[in-house]
Amino acid sequence: MNTCRMLLALISVCATVAIAAEKPNIVVIYTDDVGFADVGCYGAKGVATPNVDRIAKEGLRFTDAHCSAATCTPSRFALLTGSYAFRQKGTGVLSGNAGMIIKPGVPTLPSLLKEAGYATGVVGKWHLGLGDGNANWNEAVKPGPNEIGFDYHFLIPATGDRVPCVYLEQNRVVDLDPADPIETSYGKPIGDGPFGTDIPDQLKQKWSHGHNSTIVNGISRIGFMTGGEKARWVDEDMADVISHKAVSFIEQHQEKPFFLYFSTHDIHVPRVPHSRFVGKSTMGLRGDAIVQMDWCVGEVLNTLDRLKLTDNTLVIFSSDNGPVLDDGYVDMANEKLGDHDPAGGLRGGKYSVFEGGTRVPFIVRWPGHVDAASESDALFGQVDLAASLASLVGVSRPEKALPDSQNELDTLLGEDSVGRPHLVHEAKSLALRVGKWKYIAPATSRDKLGPWNNVKVEKPGALYDLSRDRGELHDVGGANADKLAEMAKLLAALQDQNDR
Repeated sequence: MNTCRMLLALISVCATVAIAAEKPNIVVIYTDDVGFADVGCYGAKGVATPNVDRIAKEGLRFTDAHCSAATCTPSRFALLTGSYAFRQKGTGVLSGNAGMIIKPGVPTLPSLLKEAGYATGVVGKWHLGLGDGNANWNEAVKPGPNEIGFDYHFLIPATGDRVPCVYLEQNRVVDLDPADPIETSYGKPIGDGPFGTDIPDQLKQKWSHGHNSTIVNGISRIGFMTGGEKARWVDEDMADVISHKAVSFIEQHQEKPFFLYFSTHDIHVPRVPHSRFVGKSTMGLRGDAIVQMDWCVGEVLNTLDRLKLTDNTLVIFSSDNGPVLDDGYVDMANEKLGDHDPAGGLRGGKYSVFEGGTRVPFIVRWPGHVDAASESDALFGQVDLAASLASLVGVSRPEKALPDSQNELDTLLGEDSVGRPHLVHEAKSLALRVGKWKYIAPATSRDKLGPWNNVKVEKPGALYDLSRDRGELHDVGGANADKLAEMAKLLAALQDQNDR
């Protein structure tokens, strides 16, 4: 028996070494606000996503995979650092002027892959802060992605609805005219206006709440900005611009292993798809933005095919949080929804501690290593990508690095059908998954997809059995008091845990 176990262990080690020796290219396509059922292979209606569906047809589709938080900044922080965002203050949704929240020198997913010999690049939405706070956009903005392991970056600094509305490449604003310097403010109004509050009916896309300050490209944003007229983006061109940069990165680094973190803007507000995508869904601008997002995915897949890199590239597709409808602009997202259910029967969405806030599409393709057209209901968290991918390429993480990231490579590749023993979800409050059980700590959370309902979870918290109640409609904590207390205790212990 002992000889048999030793042989199996040896086979496992050899297999791991063999995979690490291959050092596949790694592409993470990270979409924005795409809900669990917003793409075809998860049941979308009224919109076609052939490129995303291709990844599922040729790879592994997860049904219980999660981003770490119900909003973008903390999910992105957790993905890159392997640490739950609630462990560090200031990791909520950031303003466009915020300093970088990942500290230079902290081991990250890109820094570990770089150590393993990878060329590393990030293209698209960032929203993790830049500089030391209140950045001077007219100079080199540091620290930034280069200081945490990325060799190259081309960024939307924050979000499409926040100033500054410019691209940043290798620390500098693209196409900035020094004679027209940029200034931004998230407090006192600056500039001569008019602002969104002044001429709401003259805007290209009217704001519904909050997005009523400086107008760029006919759309009012969060925050104030002056200058940089030549450098300002055109929303309709954004998908083309960032897809071109992603393709260029792959082309330039095809001769060595590369890691590309391609973070699309779609389908975040403002939803302003290029004219060639308008009307391509039955859901108006939100659905058309999904079509545009799928096109971006296709540009990456087609480039891998053209360069004959498909077989040696691990592609991961996912989203930073659950879906939202009206999120600040009048784009008819609610009115034109039709039969489409963005969260696929899950409760809540973006901003919510319920399952719809964090359970997102998650698809993995790696020909020859992941079974085609396969499915997994294992519990998986994006926070584990850092440790899992580090293991894949054979690099050791430093002691106490990636504190919440577990090596779930076997789950990622479809070899483990169970997955994580537990997983924390973050909104304004926290929740905990353990197998079929979902515990929500006492707090007030948003519900629905906008406009929202606020739901108050009373002490000692709520407990749901997701095997019987996928929509989290029936709190069974009263009938399972011991289980509720056990999960509350575990969540409290995880909150206090500083070491992995």
